Amino acid sequence: MNIAVVTGASSGIGQSAAVQLAARGQGVVLTYNANADGAHETVARIQALGGTAVALPLDVGRSETFPAFRDELRGVLADTWQAEQITGLVNNAGIARMAMYADTTEEVFDEIERVVLRGPYFLTQALLPLLADGGAIVSTTSNAALFSGMEPGFSAYGTLKGGLVVLTRYLAKELSVRGIRVNSVSPGSTRTRLGDDAFTKHPEVIAPLAARTALGRVGEPDDIGQVIAFLLSDEAGWITAQDIEVSGGYNL
Repeated sequence: MNIAVVTGASSGIGQSAAVQLAARGQGVVLTYNANADGAHETVARIQALGGTAVALPLDVGRSETFPAFRDELRGVLADTWQAEQITGLVNNAGIARMAMYADTTEEVFDEIERVVLRGPYFLTQALLPLLADGGAIVSTTSNAALFSGMEPGFSAYGTLKGGLVVLTRYLAKELSVRGIRVNSVSPGSTRTRLGDDAFTKHPEVIAPLAARTALGRVGEPDDIGQVIAFLLSDEAGWITAQDIEVSGGYNL
């Protein structure tokens, strides 16, 4: 059976990816940090589809906890699916902080870096022994790292997400000897809880963003989650080392 780990799946893109994978018949181990209620909601949605999911706590910003998480994951695989390996990994957990370059402190930079780049780098490394040959990895990056999504105030975030795009290419190259495909998706403006739930608290920003998007609206989590699920599927078996912008044509 195909089983995927999806980090940051208590809401937004991660939640959608977990549900989309389950709808395609995959088992899902999803992680959450502060939002336990959201993680349980994700599990309930998957169970309503007839799927199986387990939620585990994980702070992707604390790489020292990854060996213990790997051991916990190994136990969950054995107990829930009588399995020893996963077939997919979605590095989705994220953090968003806005600060103009001149005002960006080392503390802010480090906070973003631990979750956005260091976390995926070392979590993937920690889970490689459990990832089956021929499996797939997808990381959620951002069009803030691309010309189309560059906006003042996101120099640290965009720079570090750009690092994740480069890491995707290196992993694709090095892991190809095991038949493991590695890709990333770069969402544009998407209605999630990132940025302290900015879309809910500041709905006035939605119309201007939609006006700058060729397809006339902001993104929804399922717009991204479906692409992630596709990239983990056999249908994407000839795609690797790619970063796919999923933004509805932002700034096109």
